[in-house]
Amino acid sequence: MSSLSESPADPLSRERAHLAGSRAALRAMREDVENLDIRDVTANWVNAEVLARQIDDRIKALADLSHTPLFFGRLDYLHAPGADRAEGAEGERFYIGRRHVHDAEGDPMVIDWRAPVSQPFYRASKKDPLDVGLRRRFGYTAGDLTAYEDEHLSDPAEAATTSKLLQQEIERPRVGPMRDIVATIQPEQDEIVRSGLSGSVCVQGGPGTGKTAVGLHRVAYLLYAHRERLARTGTLVIGPNRSFLHYIEQVLPALGELEVKQATVDDLVAHVEIRGTDDAAAAVIKGDARMAEVLRRAVRSHVTLPTEPVVVVRGSRRWRVPAYELEQIVRELMDRDIRYGAAREALPQRIAHAVLVQMERSGEAPDDRVQDAVARNAAVKAAVKAIWPPVDPAKLVLRLLTDADFLAVHADGVLEEDERKEILWARPVRSTKTAKWSAADAVLIDEATDLVQRTHSLGHVVLDEAQDLSPMQYRAVGRRCTTGSATVLGDLAQGTTPWATRSWDEALAHLGKGDAVIEELTAGFRVPTDVITYASRLLPHIAPGLTPVASVRENPGFFEVRTTATDAAVIDACAELLRNEGSIGLIAADARVPALAEALTAAGIGHLGPGEETTHDTRLTLVPASLAKGLEYDYVVLDEPRAVVDGEPDERTGLRRLYVALTRAVSGLIVTHTAPLPSQLG
Repeated sequence: MSSLSESPADPLSRERAHLAGSRAALRAMREDVENLDIRDVTANWVNAEVLARQIDDRIKALADLSHTPLFFGRLDYLHAPGADRAEGAEGERFYIGRRHVHDAEGDPMVIDWRAPVSQPFYRASKKDPLDVGLRRRFGYTAGDLTAYEDEHLSDPAEAATTSKLLQQEIERPRVGPMRDIVATIQPEQDEIVRSGLSGSVCVQGGPGTGKTAVGLHRVAYLLYAHRERLARTGTLVIGPNRSFLHYIEQVLPALGELEVKQATVDDLVAHVEIRGTDDAAAAVIKGDARMAEVLRRAVRSHVTLPTEPVVVVRGSRRWRVPAYELEQIVRELMDRDIRYGAAREALPQRIAHAVLVQMERSGEAPDDRVQDAVARNAAVKAAVKAIWPPVDPAKLVLRLLTDADFLAVHADGVLEEDERKEILWARPVRSTKTAKWSAADAVLIDEATDLVQRTHSLGHVVLDEAQDLSPMQYRAVGRRCTTGSATVLGDLAQGTTPWATRSWDEALAHLGKGDAVIEELTAGFRVPTDVITYASRLLPHIAPGLTPVASVRENPGFFEVRTTATDAAVIDACAELLRNEGSIGLIAADARVPALAEALTAAGIGHLGPGEETTHDTRLTLVPASLAKGLEYDYVVLDEPRAVVDGEPDERTGLRRLYVALTRAVSGLIVTHTAPLPSQLG
């Protein structure tokens, strides 16, 4: 670590000067964009609006965030890139940061972390220095450069050491939303981040391994490497709930990426208003991939083979397409297995073509306009309506769920009788608007909608906390990236739904990405050693095949289990942790949250709910265990582990919920309990 002396020869002073110069250059880049005059380059108001929006986005992307370091590292190469090393060409120096910054002459002052020349910052080592002589990391306090640390990768005499600045950055207190990890990306994470756009990747990662951050940084990298393509096709980040999306929403803007949309699976399938719920048994059946076949049969059942000919009258001529020829046309369309709606649109053109063939045989010379006119003929329209009627996806699903005979016909050999009874609604419903749809019903409607009309595909989709999705939900996500790729993030040990993912191979098959590469992250950067070791006692009971996370944190963290006589001890633990710097999460079984909220208020301790942004004045969040997944806090108080387990329908799901709750802490965890702990914790 360097001295903080301010002498002119001091390297720290020179680095501060480069930071000041870089900030000035970034400010100049922003002013150049703000001063652009587009009046002479836009042909019309539409072009002007589009260009103005692009300029506005560029201005936002060039914002200088005062508390976010503009660069966090430096690489001194031994040789110039592409130079013949035998010539002894002197190497170049590059500052690595969140975005590219250049001076007035166009020379780079900061290199984007995603550029190829930046990659050795994450990958270079003593064993493989990648032509890097020196790697320098910078330490910041409130946006001011205050320290640096050097690694001489080409010096065999210098022993490899763990970076103190890297550890400090990993362990820095967290207040507010999730931040980027661009300064701390590890080699195994970087390999995933920089994998190509054409392939899909599935990341299995235990608590604190950085899988969410890896997924978000992968999006940022892909937008850098394939910006034009993804600008056309679009990108999407899918999270488990709104609280989670709010927590991660600032990561990409901090990296200069403003165009990535975020949604939950429920948002994707929001064809109807959700006003009902399913019991676990019904939800599991509705989420089963077999329902796709039931829906396919039900949609196709609307096609009726013709028994009457179609007679088209044009002027004084009558053209007759016999029933057998119509049947042949219909069977050909059905055999092609194209979307129901697309086939319905093709049918009148096929009938019209049959008429045109007869016209040509009789000596006429009809063109495309004649074929279009025949396709719009009243007789053809009537035949299409009878043979291939329109299908309303919501009405179709409603009929399946309320008409026992209709369901029995199309689920024959697919669902057992008791399964059909489980998903049938007890009471008739008058219309799709009055129906109390559940979240699982909406997914069925989405599947039916895709059977009728193809769903738009994006260029890349990131699916986080994927282990909680049902097979039908995977299919819904897969439809959004049929022509694109996906990054799937999750932890099988944290699956807390009755339909939780059993294997990634199975999940990826439902997603339509069976060729995806499965990567496993096992190095823990967030959860302290003592905490993850304690939580890992549950792994043999909830996910026997998974490798336990091994914490790489040098700081073991603070961990304590307290047996208490009253609930007051929980509030005392919160007050105790609030004396420390950073965020605090009080995690409890959902049923205990109202009482704990009252107790906190009575004790004069302000608190927030999940998704609300913490401040320096209010740093405690009261978190129902069901919403804890994906969140993290500097310190956590976990209330009554037994109540967390008992709050779930079965013990395995309860233990998984407990595993999630135990692994939300970055610096310290206090477990308080009056009831006995689950025996699996030993």
